[in-house]
Amino acid sequence: MRHAIWFLAVLGAHSLDGSRVLAGYAEDNFPASVIEDAQLNTIQLLEKYKHPAETHQVTTEDKYVLTLHRIPRPGAKPVLLVHGLEDTSSTWIVMGPHSGLGYFLYANGYDVWMGNVRGNRYSKGHLKLNPNTDRAYWSFSWHEIGMYDLPAMIDGVLDKTGYQKLSYFGHSQGTTSFFVMASSRPQYNSKIHVMSALAPVAFMKHMKAPLLGMARMGINMFGENFELFPHSSLYLNQCVSSAALLKTCMRFYWQIVGKNREEQNMTMFPVVMGHIPGGCNVKQPLHYIQLQNSDRFCQYDYDLKENQRLYGRPTPPDYHLERITAPVALYYGSNDYLSAVEDVQRLAKSLPNVVENHLYRKWNHMDMIWAISGRRSIQPRILQVMQYWESGGGPKEATTGNPVEEDVPQLTTESPVNGNPEEDEEVGSIAGNEEQREKDQEDHVEGGDQVKSATDPTSEL
Repeated sequence: MRHAIWFLAVLGAHSLDGSRVLAGYAEDNFPASVIEDAQLNTIQLLEKYKHPAETHQVTTEDKYVLTLHRIPRPGAKPVLLVHGLEDTSSTWIVMGPHSGLGYFLYANGYDVWMGNVRGNRYSKGHLKLNPNTDRAYWSFSWHEIGMYDLPAMIDGVLDKTGYQKLSYFGHSQGTTSFFVMASSRPQYNSKIHVMSALAPVAFMKHMKAPLLGMARMGINMFGENFELFPHSSLYLNQCVSSAALLKTCMRFYWQIVGKNREEQNMTMFPVVMGHIPGGCNVKQPLHYIQLQNSDRFCQYDYDLKENQRLYGRPTPPDYHLERITAPVALYYGSNDYLSAVEDVQRLAKSLPNVVENHLYRKWNHMDMIWAISGRRSIQPRILQVMQYWESGGGPKEATTGNPVEEDVPQLTTESPVNGNPEEDEEVGSIAGNEEQREKDQEDHVEGGDQVKSATDPTSEL
């Protein structure tokens, strides 16, 4: 926790405009292509790596305007991917075409939709409220995301594509909000082929991450507008400005998500810091803290008077997980500080239709989407399970027993990606984009700057 507080204090001492141009240490220690990716938005990343890209907007029942980014494949089956806390749509593609789940699903023939929930850098629209001046805009937790954002996204995707059902992927808060929606608005269960829950979060008794300290520090730093850690280039600029600050940022990062160096692509860490935090409301982590304190999966706990007014009772009601009839596949890691194994196993016993219960040994919270071995380990399994349920798989495959435990072996060299249906180097292919990244790195070397390993500055961690 001391590293987390020190890190936030250092950032708080600097201006939030984050306008300083990356130079010096970053240029000397990271490939030029990585530094560029850290500063591109979701659409720009897709365009750089020669994938089609579209932006769509939907409006929720409570008048929030949300942005979805799409890797379009018209006529193909749609998949909806929803990010976690302080994250954005870019999370599914930031690790590049050779690793990102969004690219993998597109390469396997899917129409890929990547949502952005209210309050993040891409979804700050509202029909009446201004997030910069109206405090009323910041009056939500992930409860409202589940009640309003996800239904608007699902209906928007289905309306646009003409399909009646889609497959859903959620990471962290993207799973929490799904559980809210599917239990509180159970009619949406019939619109889901299968829900793939990556690092699922519902019960939080065994959480290790210092969310309470983060929330309190954020309130002190950002005042009363209630936006916690808005997106800014400040985080990237500071974290890669020196070896000492890089180490501090890494320690802070690992205190939140759990440490697993084997699956962490250290060279890509600037890209991570360039895209997160993505912005959220302070009530979102506070709601999680309430779950940890109460050992329940329940609605937001206000004071007694407000609880009585909203809920007709002094305490918030539980979400009825037994109402979630959509098939749910659980994927989680044994070294996750936010989604503990004990809590996920409790969730598995509470859900009526768990069709996959898969534990990855040593993996942390972000390994579920960013692991170095993801393309050869978790992603093929996710695809297999999804395709089974899309084809009409039945409840005979459901499981509520012990999880399948997997220890992913590490490779000493990069292995080729097998099973890619787009083996030629056409636009949007994995092979073509890996070649482009290699070319970018070669250009960087030819320009007189030797590409150095980013693992050296953190070798003592």
